[in-house]
Amino acid sequence: MLNRRQLIAATTMAMAASGSVLAADKKGPIKIAQIGVGHAHASGKMEVYRKSPDFEVIGVFEPDEKKRKAYEGKGAYKDIPFMSLEQLLNTPGLQAVAVETEVKDLLKYADICINAGLHIHLDKPAGSHLPTYKKILDKADSKKLFIQLGYMYRFNPAVMFMQDILKKGWLGTPFSVHTVMGKVLGQGTRKELNEYPGGIMFELGCHVIDLAVSALGAPNKVRAFPKTAKSNYTDGYLDNMLAVLEYEHATASVRSLGLEVEGFARRHFVICGTEGSCHIQPLDRPSIKLALNKAQGDYKKGSQEINFKSYKRYVGDAADFAAMIRGEKSNDYPVSYEYSVQKTVLEASGLSIS
Repeated sequence: MLNRRQLIAATTMAMAASGSVLAADKKGPIKIAQIGVGHAHASGKMEVYRKSPDFEVIGVFEPDEKKRKAYEGKGAYKDIPFMSLEQLLNTPGLQAVAVETEVKDLLKYADICINAGLHIHLDKPAGSHLPTYKKILDKADSKKLFIQLGYMYRFNPAVMFMQDILKKGWLGTPFSVHTVMGKVLGQGTRKELNEYPGGIMFELGCHVIDLAVSALGAPNKVRAFPKTAKSNYTDGYLDNMLAVLEYEHATASVRSLGLEVEGFARRHFVICGTEGSCHIQPLDRPSIKLALNKAQGDYKKGSQEINFKSYKRYVGDAADFAAMIRGEKSNDYPVSYEYSVQKTVLEASGLSIS
């Protein structure tokens, strides 16, 4: 672990070494590193970056010695060097970092990387202190650095289809969203997650809150209904949570559950508009039930089912991240949007936004 003086020195040296490079060499892979192995998505992201022709993984820094020993040289981290933070930040040509620590440390290391002039993939949820997150977002924006959030359904083909037909107006004016994100949490996982406030909505429901905000925009008001289900567990973990997002002419109900048997199969997102509805279920093996008031494109009036090829999580995220860094596209999720999502996540989890 580095003290504050060492962190500042490492960041300063990294900025000098990198020259705050903002656009990657299109002829070669982008050098990327990972900070942290403690996030639930960390190993999956590492596997994708290693297999992607767009990236060259240069190493990992893990601040916790016990975790470092548990992961070093194993699984997704086989043959990947573990190094100090100074070594990682000062790697010549480094342009991006995947911040995959435990949630409590995400914003700390995000700030260090932005100060070092590096683009970041930041896993979710983006901490519990909104003002700190806002400062990081604004700083990245002023430096023309990308922050890509790790919401795992953004590149789900069914979600992308839904977003496309919303833009085309096929569903008319949206007025209702209903979405559920559940699973069964074991005792060990419950104990780990209970270290953070906000319960299962903060940990898991954030994924579908992201979808709701992308479909309807930032809500005018959020009402949270945090509950602990009556069960054999006595830990008080908030495992039965509902939030209602209010808009001028629409509402969204978001449920996140930590005791739902076969919860993966029931994960879904439904949006209804004045001209049709779109029902995605299950989110992890996407298919759509589409109902239209009139024929649109290749789709008939009435109800129909649309199936999609299976997809691997994080592959689309990695490709999009690379394209942004290379200057081939802009960020589809600007800092104003990311701020709205995190504000809604905190409010839906019954947490403070100040």
